[in-house]
Amino acid sequence: MNKGRWIVASLVIMVVDRVLGWLIHGWMLSGMYQSTVDLWRPMQEMTSMMWMMWISSLVWAFIFVYVFVKGYEGKGLLEGIRFGLLMGVFFGLPMSVGTFVSQPIGANLAFSWFFSTVIVMTIHGILAAWIYKPEVKTA
Repeated sequence: MNKGRWIVASLVIMVVDRVLGWLIHGWMLSGMYQSTVDLWRPMQEMTSMMWMMWISSLVWAFIFVYVFVKGYEGKGLLEGIRFGLLMGVFFGLPMSVGTFVSQPIGANLAFSWFFSTVIVMTIHGILAAWIYKPEVKTA
């Protein structure tokens, strides 16, 4: 395993994950969250605990890239797309369905979580494949 690339890929994916999370949850889905405001912590309370999200994102990104690297076949971006799609379903399906079943959220919110998770994980898979690509050797 190339530790330098692993670290770079993990950090890039963590930052991209936080940015995409803000775009999706802070902007695109904000209306759906407003309609279920009684289910969530007050914004001030969430903001005060956001450091936990950053740390968990960092740990998660290192594990995501580690799993990618352990199965790395050097097949380029298509490998990253495949990995990202699989991870999207792996994470998104039980999270969205489980929350829909256990909490009074709408099907639209659950579907939006699933769909956005698949898209985000695919982007992360592409980034992992792009950053971890083999070095081109010159003769």
